Amino acid sequence: MARPRQYDDAVRRRLLDHASRLISTHGADRFSLRQLAGAAETTTAAVYTLFGGRDELVHAVVDEGFTRFAEHLQSVAPSDDPSADLFELGLAYRRSALADPHFYRVLFGPGTLRSGTDSTAHPTFRVLVTAVARVHPDTDDAHVETEALRLWALVHGLVGLELAGLLPGDADEQDQRYRAALLGTAAHDLRTGTS
Repeated sequence: MARPRQYDDAVRRRLLDHASRLISTHGADRFSLRQLAGAAETTTAAVYTLFGGRDELVHAVVDEGFTRFAEHLQSVAPSDDPSADLFELGLAYRRSALADPHFYRVLFGPGTLRSGTDSTAHPTFRVLVTAVARVHPDTDDAHVETEALRLWALVHGLVGLELAGLLPGDADEQDQRYRAALLGTAAHDLRTGTS
């Protein structure tokens, strides 16, 4: 009896990368495993061997997207300056989205696979809540969470516009606009005393 073919991590990674593109473009139910296998230069047997099937593959894409996103956020080491750390988290958010736009769209785009779930309970959102609480240590938890949602909406909106090609200018100008928006909201908070 022949030994079953083994698929290495490179094949698994290619399948995840191509699946993220197909899901972000067509939706989780509107691509074929044969189409995916062809794009990843492998066979449908690899999908079944590595993931078990379509549903497991889709869950693996979501997990991979959040793993990559979390790695970017974790690259921001806490310092003695909580405001600077919060700003750096905003930059890390954008770097993650630009590095993996298809995974970003799977995680946060319309018709997301996470619709109907409480995104504020996810560990990546809790990183933001912790950072906001460090900036405003005397603020109650509900207010901190509201501020974290406001900041998430800001960075998500800016990144979404950029990924859609709706921000004018080249990459450097878009980077400067993003930084100015983050700094502008921080300056507004300091002037008004809001959190």
